[in-house]
Amino acid sequence: MASQISSLAAILLSTAFFLMGNGLIGTLNPLRAHLEGFSDIAIGLLGACYFAGFVVGCFAGPALVTRAGHIRAFAVAGALNAVCLMMQAMWTEPVPWFALRALTGVSNAVLFMTIESWLNDRATNETRGRILSTYVIVNLSALVAGQWLLLIAAPQSFEPFSVAAILYCLCIVPIGLTRLPPPQPSPVPRLDLARIFRISPVGAAGCVTVGLSNAAFWTLAPVYAQSLGFDTSQLALFMSVFIAGGALTQWPLGRLSDGMDRRWVIAATCTLASAGGLMLGLSGLVLLNLAPILFYGVVFTLGAAMLPLYSLSIAHANDRLPRVQFVEASAGLLMINAAASIPGPLLGSFVMSAAGPASLFLYTALAYAAMAFYAFTRIRIKEPASAATRDSFTPVPQGSPASLPLDPRGPEQVE
Repeated sequence: MASQISSLAAILLSTAFFLMGNGLIGTLNPLRAHLEGFSDIAIGLLGACYFAGFVVGCFAGPALVTRAGHIRAFAVAGALNAVCLMMQAMWTEPVPWFALRALTGVSNAVLFMTIESWLNDRATNETRGRILSTYVIVNLSALVAGQWLLLIAAPQSFEPFSVAAILYCLCIVPIGLTRLPPPQPSPVPRLDLARIFRISPVGAAGCVTVGLSNAAFWTLAPVYAQSLGFDTSQLALFMSVFIAGGALTQWPLGRLSDGMDRRWVIAATCTLASAGGLMLGLSGLVLLNLAPILFYGVVFTLGAAMLPLYSLSIAHANDRLPRVQFVEASAGLLMINAAASIPGPLLGSFVMSAAGPASLFLYTALAYAAMAFYAFTRIRIKEPASAATRDSFTPVPQGSPASLPLDPRGPEQVE
């Protein structure tokens, strides 16, 4: 296994550079937009444009990769991201930024697709679970590292955009120099979203909730942090604590859900997320002034409850399906989540514009309370999944459909 991970070092190094850039620019964009005087709704629209571009990229990406090849497609997407960032730094107006963020979303979908296709192609039935876990660890670690790159220079300056652009350029180098043969084009899973809602309404609703609320958090939380008077180091800590909460609880919550009706864990985590959102929305500033450790404890708890819901929803949905349908169902749930991520930042920005920055977390609390209520309702009226169809929990990255065959819960691959 160690030798196989070593053979994938170039792919994982490219992943780390790419996601460090993503982590940096994901926080820098709303931060800089707010400093430039963009309205809350304009900042929400930036997030909506990015996720709309990502959805387009998920559909258009396979044709591009098939036509140009994995290395060329990856290089083009990485270069486009760098160009978009340089243009954002030079042209700080809302309308150009909307278009540039949409193009970045398309490019990121292609980057994820290329990386995950390569990992899937190199994995065997015995190693794909560990390769997926390694990928998730690199993913989360790079996102946290990206937050701390905010400290390099003032967000009003050109340098942070330059650093993110450099990282996107660097991500091209390891893959460009790799001797690994390019993977074969993966078949595009057939999507039947209506069937997914019928078979697992809780799993589908969980993915909608993640899209509506978590996308709003990534887009608008830096604006909330600025309203508290945070400098860039405090903002980096705020975002890192949130991500760490989700990273450290994915596996424990998943293992807990393996031994019971998974809907109870979904309902409990959603209730906890709603409570954390209420605390930040109603008394975040009070907690910060009273004792910063209490404030960051709530932020950690919020991340611990919000971030695992996507993986729990995937696991629950697939508890009700035969293994051969795993990739198709998971691809459908990924697209449901991505589609819900488009209106999420817009809805959050409307709430913030009407009721102030802290109301972002009241919006989050409402979304997760509704999900908790729905999960409890389904527990009462629908029996749990049969033990014969249940499989062990596996954390799932929110990337492209190309990562799904890596999941050990899917059908065995022909080698």
